Amino acid sequence: MLTTIATVLAGLIGAGIIFIGTRVFWAPSAAVGFGIPDTPTEDRVFQAWLSVKGVRDIASGVFVFVLVVAATPQVLGWFMLAAAGIPVGDALIVLRGNGPKAAAYGIHGATAAVMLAISALLLLS
Repeated sequence: MLTTIATVLAGLIGAGIIFIGTRVFWAPSAAVGFGIPDTPTEDRVFQAWLSVKGVRDIASGVFVFVLVVAATPQVLGWFMLAAAGIPVGDALIVLRGNGPKAAAYGIHGATAAVMLAISALLLLS
């Protein structure tokens, strides 16, 4: 039962990151929510870099779905554990950029915590 719940939560994380990745192509101004002050969302050069991030987010979400379908819960758990470093890094970037602590901890930190909980459930099952 816990494995099923953790797998569904992993799928939601995958879907969420795919959504975030695709959103940069139709609403680049949404990047402001990442937490970096004075994000130049109207700058075409910034939008190009944001597109790189979007493609990587989409691929990360697809990886989750590939593992949900084709791997054991333990492999998915190890992936989620390793991937939890991404939102931790994002939180550090926001804090280093003097961004809002609410975004660093409430968005990125919370995401990392959920991913760590998912990985624990999958690895201990």
